[in-house]
Amino acid sequence: MSLQSLTVLDHHYQELRNDGQDVIQGLSATPKTLPPKYFYDDYGSQLFEKICELPEYYPTRTEASILKQYADEIAAITGCCELIELGSGSSTKTQLLLDAYQKIADCCTYLPIDVSGGILKDSVVHLQKKYPDFSIHGLLGTYEQALVHLETNYLQSRMLFFLGSSLGNFTPAECDSFFNQVARTLQPGDYLLLGVDLQKPKDILEAAYNDSQQITDAFNLNMLSHLNWRFHGDFDINLFRHQAIYNEAEHQIEMYLHCQKSHWVNLKSLDLEVFFEVGERILTEISRKFNLVTMQKQLEGKNMKTLKTWTDDQGWFGLILSQVQ
Repeated sequence: MSLQSLTVLDHHYQELRNDGQDVIQGLSATPKTLPPKYFYDDYGSQLFEKICELPEYYPTRTEASILKQYADEIAAITGCCELIELGSGSSTKTQLLLDAYQKIADCCTYLPIDVSGGILKDSVVHLQKKYPDFSIHGLLGTYEQALVHLETNYLQSRMLFFLGSSLGNFTPAECDSFFNQVARTLQPGDYLLLGVDLQKPKDILEAAYNDSQQITDAFNLNMLSHLNWRFHGDFDINLFRHQAIYNEAEHQIEMYLHCQKSHWVNLKSLDLEVFFEVGERILTEISRKFNLVTMQKQLEGKNMKTLKTWTDDQGWFGLILSQVQ
């Protein structure tokens, strides 16, 4: 892969992203929290790809089934445009969209954006071979950095898409801020394609985040291993247990690491010592579940009019295509 095929959005990106102030803030709070971005070192990204293949984890295959059925219709509505994906990962589902756009355009531009450099490089190399007539250029950085970069690098009409259930990781305030930034990045006539995990029974949701093969356990615990490596820490992952519960009042999955024994943890690079009580827990992720009509109203409040929605037969997952007015 040529150097021109991947852009690091800030050459101080790793330093800025991993200065650890968010870790200090989260572990000093009551209750303790950690930002979900620390799931995604290269090993964490690999584990998440495995999670997406689990029988209990419905979001990936359900969304893929919707894309398989309706990708051609999405491409027909938007026509040829610059395709920009937030949190692209391996871009597996995205290929259903790229196949559809390949049918209507000899050449297309695709910009995958991710925080994991390893998986981003691999996916760009793979896609360049599979779609030799497409212009494919990876952007390494956070969503915020990517959207700022795109605000000042506008080449043609575009469709920004955010697939999977990642929107659910945002609090309501963060979600509102995200949509504001999207609205600044897109111009009138541009499109947003949004994947939303919909509200459903508790037993289905909790099984999806407490899988029988315990891949999600490993994914959650790997956050501590990542912090050990990143900040010269001494977390003993054997002293923590994974748990995911569905908070029905807030319509969100909450993922925790439960401390099994009182002990101290030292993160040398952050000059941080933290005491954990037995039974204490760290909130590592929320995954909100949405109502399709409510989400459309929120988008309309940001001047993004819904053109069409698609769901699977069970109504478990939804795609919303909106256009900036």
